[in-house]
Amino acid sequence: MTRLLIVDDAAFIRLQLRQMLERNGFEVVGEAGNGREALKKIQELKPDIVTLDITMPEMDGIECVTQIQKLDNKPVVIMVSAMGQEPYVRTAIMNGAKGFIVKPYKEEIVLKNLNKFKK
Repeated sequence: MTRLLIVDDAAFIRLQLRQMLERNGFEVVGEAGNGREALKKIQELKPDIVTLDITMPEMDGIECVTQIQKLDNKPVVIMVSAMGQEPYVRTAIMNGAKGFIVKPYKEEIVLKNLNKFKK
């Protein structure tokens, strides 16, 4: 089963994604509310995929995806953010993200993006 970490500063988004993903065969191994917490959990939990918001306190998603690329066991990073403007998308992809989902999202769009990387 594909192991997934959800990173978003909004608890309701984390809950919504968790329920959607578990219903569709993903194992959600953890959640984080900011980039610093995410980096610790990635090293501890070793997820296959990380969904990552851009705008968060302490460390934003762009800085976090950059730091993730320095890890030995890099998970696939999919950005999930309301900031769908092209510069953010481009920056996230250039820094290692493998996909970008714009909020508000539809379940089929989320699954289409994540199923590409399902194990």
